[in-house]
Amino acid sequence: MSDLLDRLRGRGWRMTAQRRVVAEVLDGEHIHLTADEVLARATARLPEISRATVYNTLGELVSLGEVIEVATDGRAKRYDPNAHRPHQHLVCSGCGAIRDVHPGGDPLADLPASERFGFTVSGAEVTYRGLCPDCAGRPERTATAAPSAPAGP
Repeated sequence: MSDLLDRLRGRGWRMTAQRRVVAEVLDGEHIHLTADEVLARATARLPEISRATVYNTLGELVSLGEVIEVATDGRAKRYDPNAHRPHQHLVCSGCGAIRDVHPGGDPLADLPASERFGFTVSGAEVTYRGLCPDCAGRPERTATAAPSAPAGP
């Protein structure tokens, strides 16, 4: 049984077949699925599940604080069930893949008092960006040299 299912049961969340399937789809390490990806995987397990049910369930899970909604660079929002373990995200600038990372240190402590402008800071979201191994290995990504000027007459 998944950690998410355990947490939801512990909260007394009414576990319908549709809700269970959505929670099962979100189970695992480094899960950051879009709503459409959740829908596709849920439909494969329970063909009669509707788009509205999946979207409503995701909204409920976010409202409950059991799933984090992750938005990066104007791409589709993704849903992260790792809501109760502090972590940051590593995002591929090429394909949009997301991984959970656990860097050392405290991002709140790294913000000096002079940069807080009187705010009482309660949280920090750090996103690391780069290219995943697949995108970094693509020829169009490795060619970084500027084009040369055309030869003169």
